[in-house]
This record gives sequence, structure tokens and C-alpha cells, in this order.
Amino acid sequence: MFFRRALEKRSIEYSLNDPELLDFLGISPGDVNVYGKNALKVATVFACIKILAESVSKLPLKIYQEDENGINKAVRHYLYRLLKLRPNPYMSASDFAKCNETQRNTYGNAYVNIETDAKGRIVGLWPIDSSRVTIWVDDIGLLSSKNKIWYEVDVGAERRKLMPDEILHFKSGITLDGIVGIPPLDYLRMTVENAFSAEKFINNFFKQGLQVKGIVQYVGDLNEDAKRTFREKFEEMSSGLKNSHRIALMPIGYEFKPISLSMSDAQFLENTELTIRQIATAFGIKMHQLNDLSRATHHNVAEQQRQFYVDTLLPILTMYEQEMTYKLFLDSELEAGYYVKFNVDSILRADIKTRYEAYAIGIQNGFLEPDEARAKEDLPPKPGGNQLIVNGNYIPLTMVGQQYLKGGDGGGKQTEDEGNQGNSGASGDSGDS
Repeated sequence: MFFRRALEKRSIEYSLNDPELLDFLGISPGDVNVYGKNALKVATVFACIKILAESVSKLPLKIYQEDENGINKAVRHYLYRLLKLRPNPYMSASDFAKCNETQRNTYGNAYVNIETDAKGRIVGLWPIDSSRVTIWVDDIGLLSSKNKIWYEVDVGAERRKLMPDEILHFKSGITLDGIVGIPPLDYLRMTVENAFSAEKFINNFFKQGLQVKGIVQYVGDLNEDAKRTFREKFEEMSSGLKNSHRIALMPIGYEFKPISLSMSDAQFLENTELTIRQIATAFGIKMHQLNDLSRATHHNVAEQQRQFYVDTLLPILTMYEQEMTYKLFLDSELEAGYYVKFNVDSILRADIKTRYEAYAIGIQNGFLEPDEARAKEDLPPKPGGNQLIVNGNYIPLTMVGQQYLKGGDGGGKQTEDEGNQGNSGASGDSGDS
């Protein structure tokens, strides 16, 4: 008992994924099993996770260094190419990001093994199947180890132990203990089941050839064999796509009475729309991203896109950046100011007219170099474009009003020529450079 309390398993397992257990309980796995990757069979869940995975994968991950002189790209760092192009020999950076984000949203946690060479340099990043990882926590220090947390990975023939500095752990947006992320689909199970049931109902409705269920009434008695024979013959004649819109013949003495609840009576469309909105809200997806433009306008779509970045993507990107910065760099590199950051220009990028107007404002006000603006448009630098320029009519704030003073005693105004000379001298110090 003492050992069990000291070592606590923090990973999440689902026994209901076992088909034999479901069969023993009399439950059909195909009807209720929406755990883990089975939830991807629901169109809305698939679309939401796909949007998140593609949104993260299209953002380049770059290394920067911040020091007393400012922030610069660390293009010479050996990890720059690995993060930007190929984390491992079998995955591009885009596929690597999609894999991690899909597992994070499906299982609540995504894990990446950090491979190093004999010199301790990182040579590869390998995603791990989240369903095969167990997290162990030694809360009271039962084992003599500096590490209170370690990861156990089931590789089939054996279980391997990884220390926290050997693995990148990306958590879902909600965690109760800061160690394990909560699978969003776990708490959305009923909502996802509703969506799955609605899709299955529509599928069966069309498979049955749009035929409704009913009761066949017969005046008289039939033995069990006669009932079974009539049912099989009648269903063969009337159900299925091949029999849709065909006339079904009834023997004398039989009468068919349909029993059904129409979709409008069941508020099927309203409930389906509500379920879609609930799932989308849980994942932070805007409805226009799911091609629901019923309430969309040009202005609110642009605002919703900005909200998607601020409210949904920004926390996700920050989580990735902090985890990778802390575990991919040495302590000396962290002290030197190295860190990783996603380039979000592709998300915040406006139309060409808006971009050019913003560049013009930045260049004319002296905080953006022309070559910096050209670089944002993937254009090469030009001679003289690496310097700040500003309007020559501007004067320092401390010189404002001096043109109205005479001899510095405030006794009267300067003449027009003197004022012009003062302005000329003042602006000359802050002219174009």
C-alpha cells in the first residue's frame, strides 16, 4: 500500500477500448467507441483537429538569440536546420508538427523522444505513440533518484524508461496537475457520441433507401416460421438502396402501418447544429472555418480570424515554444539568450494594400528599414536600404516653441527670416539619413 501511494501513475488509460470487455457488457463497440482516434470518425472532430494541425504545421519554427544589442536570427545554430526542415530522416517539419498536434488533441498529450549523439548534440526528434506512454510520479522520494518524474514507453517487447530531459511533452489546453494534459475528447464524449449517432442515423436512412420503419398487421395467427419467412421476404423486397422508390406488394390480409418520427419533429437539424457548435467551441474553432457562413460577414470573419490566433493558437504556440526552448538548449545557451519561436506572419498577413500601407508608415516614421520591409515580402536588399529614414521637417520635442523666442529671453517673436533659419537648423540635425 505504501509503494502504491508513493508511486502514482499519471497517464490516462481507457479500458472501454477493449472490444472483449464491451462484448462482455453487451455493448457494441461500433456504437459507442469514440475514444482516442476513433473520435476522428466524427466529421466535426476530424475537421477541428485538422484545422489545428495544419495551422501549427504551416508556421516556420526558427531560433533567435536575444542580447543587449537586440534580437537576431540564430541561423548558424546547429538546431536551426533540424527544426526548420527535418526533425528526423522520415518527417518534414510540417509532418512533424501535424503528428504532434493531432496526438495532443486526440489523447491530451503528445510526446517526442530527443535523440542525441555521443557528444550530447541533438540529432533527431522522434514522435511517440501517446497511447503507449505512462507517466510515473514519485511524490515522496521513495526511490533514490534526483528525478521525481519519468516516462515509461511500451515498445512492444519491452518497456523503456525515459527521463524528463529525454522527452518533449506537449500537453492539451487543460491540465489538473500541470503534469498530464486532459484529453478533450474524454470530457466531450457525450457530445461526440451525439454527433456520431446523428451521422450514423443519416447513413442508415440512406442505406435503407429512404424507407421508414413500420408494423405489418395481419388478421389471424402465424407461427414463428411463417413470421420469420414473411419478415425476410418483405425486407428483401422493400429495404435497401436498390429497392428505393419501388412499389412493395402486400399479400391479402396484410396491412403496413408506418411508424416514424420526422426529422423536423425531432428537431434533428437544430440539434445537429448545436452539437457541431459545441465541439467547435471546445477546440477553439470558429464556425466560418467549418464552412458555416450563415452568420458571417466580411468584417466579422476578419475579426474572428484574429481571435482564432489570439485565443486559440497563441496559447498552443507558447506551450510548444516554452517546452522546446527549455529542453533543446543547454543552460549556457539559455543564458546566452537562445530561444525558439514560431513565425506567425502567415496568419497575421493582411492583403497587399494593407501591408504596403503599414510598411510605408513604419519606414516614414523611422522605426522600419526599407530592407526590412523588402525582406517581409521575400525581396532582396537594395543599396542604402539598411538605414532608418525620417521626414526632415521633424524637430526634437525639446526644441518646440523656440522659433517664437527672441534672444532666448521670451521678449518677443523672431523675424520671419530668423524663424526660417531656426527651423532650417533644427530640421537639419534630424534630416534624412
